[in-house]
Amino acid sequence: MAVGRQDYLRCGYCEATVMSEVGRLSEAEERAVYDLHENTADDPGYRRFLARLSDPLLKRLAHGADGLDFGCGPGPALAQMLADSGMNMSLYDPFFYPDASVLERQYDFITCTEVVEHLYQPAEVFQAFDRLLLPGGWLGVMTCFQTDDSRFANWHYRRDPTHVVFYREYTFNVLAQQFGWRLEVPAKDVALFHKPIGTC
Repeated sequence: MAVGRQDYLRCGYCEATVMSEVGRLSEAEERAVYDLHENTADDPGYRRFLARLSDPLLKRLAHGADGLDFGCGPGPALAQMLADSGMNMSLYDPFFYPDASVLERQYDFITCTEVVEHLYQPAEVFQAFDRLLLPGGWLGVMTCFQTDDSRFANWHYRRDPTHVVFYREYTFNVLAQQFGWRLEVPAKDVALFHKPIGTC
């Protein structure tokens, strides 16, 4: 589908909507947008927003679990909230926390808030999540789910130039089936995936 000068493709397998490669920002342009973000751990409104993921996730985790906040941004507020609740957190972000050594071990849980819509290679990243998760582990994803195609052109989420892929709840169901995970949707725009014990 075309929206103005921007083209989008629909995956016939998982129903994700993906921006055409020709419309993507350069790395420098993308970084400049991220540098404008002012999301901090001491912002009560931002903490309430992140609690939509952290609250249901914490109910499923043991105290002292090891977690990775993937795509944490310049101010890893969610990681701080989880650390304050007794979790051991590692950070990764290709722009702000690029230490790839944290991607060489496994975790009890991974959080990924407002990140998956930015991924140029989402299939590869979800494969990495499966490798990074210990059996019995949890992956928490927060992103605005796409619903109505008729509203896509004017959707605020689409208008962010760094957003290049949009997921439906169906998309996440397909991902769960592909990796043998169990999907839960405990709140609007929140997906929790559980990797069963007995899987590698």
